Amino acid sequence: MNKQMPMTIELEPGTYQWCSCGNTKKEPFCDGSHEGTDKAPFNFKIILKRKYIICNCYLTKNPPFCDGICRRVKIDTA
Repeated sequence: MNKQMPMTIELEPGTYQWCSCGNTKKEPFCDGSHEGTDKAPFNFKIILKRKYIICNCYLTKNPPFCDGICRRVKIDTA
């Protein structure tokens, strides 16, 4: 999976935890891989079932949703 491109996911109503550390194996959701770091998951609630564009570069200012920052800055993927 390309870590810099946003993910389009259909979500059901409910509460979710978005990974903010980038170490999860269950992108874009938290799997506890942040333990031992200064990062914490971002809790969010979905009310309407529909497709959402979720940030996958971890730079968004509007977590967990993509704000397009990955298109405005060059991300080093090397």
